[in-house]
Amino acid sequence: MKLHELRDNPGATKARKRVGRGPGSGIGKMGGRGIKGQSSRSGVAINGFEGGQMPIYRRLPKRGFNPINAKNFAVVNLDGIQKFIDAGKLNAAEITEDALVASGLVRRKLDGIRVLGRGELKQAVTVTVTGASKSAAAAIKAAGGSITVAEKAEAPAEAE
Repeated sequence: MKLHELRDNPGATKARKRVGRGPGSGIGKMGGRGIKGQSSRSGVAINGFEGGQMPIYRRLPKRGFNPINAKNFAVVNLDGIQKFIDAGKLNAAEITEDALVASGLVRRKLDGIRVLGRGELKQAVTVTVTGASKSAAAAIKAAGGSITVAEKAEAPAEAE
């Protein structure tokens, strides 16, 4: 095979549709837009318009509030941590977010990792994560371990 013999597979590429280029093209004259009406003209914007019927986005109720800057945490429970320690995939002496990802307990960090309190620990562990529930922190301390939770970044103080 030589460079000048390279070709795409048959059917891999398709010629662009040239609208309004005569009757022989099959899409000449009106360019596939039909005859008259709003959609035959330029500047059509009818998304969400349902012919005068109340549109679905107005018929359905809106509930709650979705903050645009909400944090999305990866969660891990105490029973999962204990299971991975027993399997030898985690070192109880130093459990960090990177160690949790490397072990496979958490797929990715997202905006941080948050420890929740389901299950129990059998030994002392040192955990450093972005967040933890009160019950998880209490369970880690009860097992003789320690937990370090990353502080929220505060806004810089204004200079006077």
